Amino acid sequence: MEKKVTVEEWVARFRAIGLDDAAMEKWHRLFEKENPEGHQSFLAWLGLPEERIAEVRTKFK
Repeated sequence: MEKKVTVEEWVARFRAIGLDDAAMEKWHRLFEKENPEGHQSFLAWLGLPEERIAEVRTKFK
């Protein structure tokens, strides 16, 4: 899948619909719990380096 959205753009969209940091953390936790491989793939699609992906996934387990 071709990268089309940056992390900053994704966060801006979340904020535009009213999500605060706590809600975004809840979203990550749910994504990691329900579909860890999909979460991994999504973070890679956003262009995050492997080290950052590992940090995010560990934080939200």
